[in-house]
Amino acid sequence: MLAGHVEMGFMTEVLLARRKAAVLAPSQLACLAKLPTVNLTAGCAHDCVYCYARSYSQNPGKGRITLYANTLEMLREELPHKRKRPPAVYFSPSSDAFQPIPQVLELTYKVFEFLLARRVGVAFLTKGRIPDRHMDLLKANAPNIHAGIGLTTLDERISRAFEPSAAPPEVRVAQIAALRQAGIDTQIRLDPILPGLTDDEETLDAVFATLGRLDVRDAAISTAFMRPSIARTVRHHVHDKKLAETFLDHYTPGAKLTMHGAGTSVIMPPAATRKAIYERTERIAARYGVSVKICACKNGDIAAGSCHIAGDLSGKTHEPQQGTLFG
Repeated sequence: MLAGHVEMGFMTEVLLARRKAAVLAPSQLACLAKLPTVNLTAGCAHDCVYCYARSYSQNPGKGRITLYANTLEMLREELPHKRKRPPAVYFSPSSDAFQPIPQVLELTYKVFEFLLARRVGVAFLTKGRIPDRHMDLLKANAPNIHAGIGLTTLDERISRAFEPSAAPPEVRVAQIAALRQAGIDTQIRLDPILPGLTDDEETLDAVFATLGRLDVRDAAISTAFMRPSIARTVRHHVHDKKLAETFLDHYTPGAKLTMHGAGTSVIMPPAATRKAIYERTERIAARYGVSVKICACKNGDIAAGSCHIAGDLSGKTHEPQQGTLFG
């Protein structure tokens, strides 16, 4: 950690640290194994109560994030020495590149800009608010971008309870519209679906009707998975206890599964419960012309194949638009 560099942003304490391991390293997850994946932070200011990364040893704890301030510096050193330039880089397996923290957003912009200027695609998944400056960069490099937007629900009450510092649902919907209008490959991730809360007919119909109007054709889905640390967080931080217990009840009893490629165990709702949720979701999505992929990394007992979390930018990188060649 860099001494003396503790700053405050949006009620989150930002600790600056130097990354030691290589930046361009693949994820353990099977669906990301062919791409380098980058976390710009340890910990995430969105504070989603179902987030598995809260229990990681490097997580600095609630109300704090660690920003790897030398990420761009290391990328400048690593990329020229790669025997084969990666077609794309994925952001982020266990944090979010668009956290509401100025230092994080600045680093995100510089890293995205650096990669795109060198014809390396950028794939990301976010539940955050994408600033106009960043959106302009994405639009200017549309062929080289795969955007993933996490949209758990359109119900603001549930969103506030489970994703307290993420962008409100209406903001995410507006961002989906902007990305689609710019011609950016955009996937929606209903991941996690919260059993008992966001898996009913009315809720799913509202989501997919909205996606259909926005000409979204690709969605990936999975129910939330559970670990003891997640259950404790839900009980402690979801103030509406009825919401919390309705959700948690679906994991007792549950199915213990090994996440494909990660080698760690998680608890999922029973297979029959998940099958019913996924069949309902697929049926409603088809009503609006949306194709659904089930995340097999978390549902290896009932699903196979890839949910294409990072899209497919292999062999598709185009020259950057004029005006984005910096760094």
